[in-house]
This record gives sequence, C-alpha cells and structure tokens, in this order.
Amino acid sequence: MRVSDTRHPGAAIPIDALARLARLALDDDERARHEADLARVVEMMAALASHDVAGVEPLAHALDATATLREDAVTETDASAALLARAPEAQGGYFIVPRVVE
Repeated sequence: MRVSDTRHPGAAIPIDALARLARLALDDDERARHEADLARVVEMMAALASHDVAGVEPLAHALDATATLREDAVTETDASAALLARAPEAQGGYFIVPRVVE
C-alpha cells in the first residue's frame, strides 16, 4: 500500500518499506491504519507548506520559554564519611559489595 506524497504528485510513500525500516511486522488492519495516519500527516504538512512564512523567526520552543538560572554554589556539606560509616563494609572511600556476577 502506498500513500501519496503531496510534494511530488504521483509519488508514493511505501508503507511496507517504512515498516521494514522500523522493524515492524504489520498485519493488513495495522497497515491500513498506519497508511491513513501517514496520509493525514502528509496532508497536514502540505497545508503548513502552503503558508508564507518569510520573515517569521524560528522558535526553539512554542512558548519561547527560558531557563531560570541560579548561581552554581555548594548547598550541602560532604556527608560521605557519615554514609560510609553506616555501610557494612567500606574501603578507601568506597562501598564494598558482594560479587553478584561470576
């Protein structure tokens, strides 16, 4: 089954080839459903492509959100000695654990 590519009338997008590339085993019902879904995506992209976007700045995020930055400062004290003291076994600043893989 093939879905028309609206950028190139008459061209087709092979559903079977896409399924093989994605390593999907599709039955007839799934193939038909994915064909319909892909056709809707191609139609949506064609509708978007028909709009003039000259002069429109690209966005990195739809909400133009920015990250709030804080000063990089130590907020907790070093608790490694206290944690290692509670361990059943420790050596050289590391936890000693039983071997689980032979």
